[in-house]
Amino acid sequence: MNAADVMTQPVISVAPEATIAEAARLMLLHRISGLPVTESSGKVVGMVTEGDLLRRAELGTEHRRRRWVELLVGPGRLAGDYIDTHGRKVGEVMTGTVVSVTPQETLSAVVDVMEERHIKRVPVIEQGRLVGIISRANLVRALVQRLTEAAAAEPNATDTEIQDRVRAILEREPWGPRFSVEVTVKDGIVQLNGAVTDDRERTALRVAAENVPGVKGVRDRLVWVDSVSGFVLGTPQDETTPG
Repeated sequence: MNAADVMTQPVISVAPEATIAEAARLMLLHRISGLPVTESSGKVVGMVTEGDLLRRAELGTEHRRRRWVELLVGPGRLAGDYIDTHGRKVGEVMTGTVVSVTPQETLSAVVDVMEERHIKRVPVIEQGRLVGIISRANLVRALVQRLTEAAAAEPNATDTEIQDRVRAILEREPWGPRFSVEVTVKDGIVQLNGAVTDDRERTALRVAAENVPGVKGVRDRLVWVDSVSGFVLGTPQDETTPG
């Protein structure tokens, strides 16, 4: 999947000349937490978000620095703070640095950008014009769609096929305890026997089995063994979880 597959369009945006009140009303009306700021040509010149409106003089929430701190940060920084807390136009308080992606960008690349820049939404721009926007909510909706499609298309699998697929995961994954764990399957129920040296391996093994199409449940019969002393720290769980 790429950005074009999940982005929201058309995009609710706001002009730099719009008032703070207009931008805030748009966010509340459309239940969104941020807006691209666009010129009449469609060029994105900034982003305004709820975070930009938290420190406002009207709310009494502006930064109040000690006098000696004010002397250290200098008049330029203080003037910038004053604009952020008292500005009346969107263009005065928006974040001017725009991080964007193209419609062809993969979702993996989109998420990388959002994590690296610590942002919750990213505009999608093509040939200099805003064509969409991707937020965390878009990614969650895409996840739900994929999970629903996978469940609907789940094929019938034999016990042997399920066993082979679980074993293939253990062979492929670097954490897979392929030599200390035995996988058996009966009537779609995967049973895990053997030992792990970290309890997180137990959970990962169960998750691996649950992700194999056709699995109806997972029976945990693993023990946790200390890798240094060799002592058994946990007894078999004898626990069956639904697939």
